[in-house]
This record gives sequence, structure tokens and C-alpha cells, in this order.
Amino acid sequence: MHISEGVLAAPVLLSGAGLTLAGTAMGLKRIDYDRIMSVAILSAAFFVASLVHVPVGPSSAHLILNGLIGLILGWAAFPSILVALLLQAVLFQFGGLTVLGVNTFTMAAPAVLCHYMFRPLLRKGKASMGAFLVGFCSVLLSALLAGGALALSGDAFIPAATGLVVTHIPIMIVEGFIASFAYSFLAKVKPEVLQGITA
Repeated sequence: MHISEGVLAAPVLLSGAGLTLAGTAMGLKRIDYDRIMSVAILSAAFFVASLVHVPVGPSSAHLILNGLIGLILGWAAFPSILVALLLQAVLFQFGGLTVLGVNTFTMAAPAVLCHYMFRPLLRKGKASMGAFLVGFCSVLLSALLAGGALALSGDAFIPAATGLVVTHIPIMIVEGFIASFAYSFLAKVKPEVLQGITA
């Protein structure tokens, strides 16, 4: 779901950069030293998962895993996703440096929002449903934010924005199942990774 260089209007780019800066600052403040390894591993998973992508107009469709990252990390999703996107932009020219702020915000903000929205379900023992909703809704909100960024940059991008959301519907479902499976697996084999989610 990388938006390419030279597509977005300057106000959209500046807004995305400012919001990402604020989110990253909040994330860095909330990272415990003991959880740095989890942040790094999830950043690497995000980096690898989105290497396989299908171009869709000025954007692309691929596995994102932002729901899983948000589920486990909360606010730390911002620095985790930012690092992965920066490396993708520098090493593979996915997205770009000028759109780094917007791309980070469109993926990290829904991850953090869904972490807090669906955490009550996880605490009530409805782990599979809660984790599925985190995965599904994170991608849905990311697609809507990316589509909104395109639409705000010109009426010519409205069809591309609509196509972006529609093409991500299957990915939303897949991501929901991935988040649900990963959460159940981690709860059995390494519950300390989920510390703070259900407590």
C-alpha cells in the first residue's frame, strides 16, 4: 500500500510527516527496553511481508501485517513501521522518502487505534474474534487513509483511491486470519510477548 513519489499534494505530505513525527515520538517514549527485540522482529516481519506486492495504480497491494504489529506493540508500531518503510524506500525504492510520513501514518495509526479498540475483546476471552478484527480493520483503515490521501491530492486520483480500497478487501480477510492465528500461537508458546494486552 505504498503511495509513490510525486503523487500527493504538498499539504498532504506535510500533514502526514507531522502526524508520523508525533506518533513516532509517542512510540519511542513508550517502548520498554525489554521489548526492543519484539519491535525489531515485527519491523523485520513487516519489511519482508510487503516485499511481495502487486501494483495498483499509483499504489500497491501486499500483505501488511500492521494489525499484528499494532496488536502486540501498541504505540511502538509507529517506530517499527517507520524503520521498515525507510529501509524499503532506500533499498528497493518502494514508496519513497517524500511520502514516508504519509505511508507510515496510513499504516501505523490504524494499527494503534485497533490495538486500543479491540483490546477489551481480548481481555474478555474472545481472543480469536478480537485478533481477527484488529487484523481486518487495520488494513481497512489503512486503505481508507491511503485512498483519502490520494483523493485529497486531486479529483483525478478518486478512481485510484476507490480501486485501492476494493483491491484490499481480500487482504483484509487474510490479515484478520493471520493476526488471529499469530495471537493464538503466541498465547500458547510465548505469552510474555503479549504482556500488557490482556492484563
